[in-house]
Amino acid sequence: MDTAVNAAVGTALALQQFNQGQQAQASLLKQSLDGQASHIEQLMASVTPTDSLATSGSLGTQINTYA
Repeated sequence: MDTAVNAAVGTALALQQFNQGQQAQASLLKQSLDGQASHIEQLMASVTPTDSLATSGSLGTQINTYA
């Protein structure tokens, strides 16, 4: 019976350590993604389109694209 209890406790401790590692990795990933999102927001805010759609003619009155 002692070996079964020891095995159960050992398994529980191993799972606890594994979960802590997974939580640390998930936290690091979240921080990384939040940092990337912040940089993208800054980039998108700095880009302001200067040209508007054409008001007459057959070109440029429906879609405004940038290369």
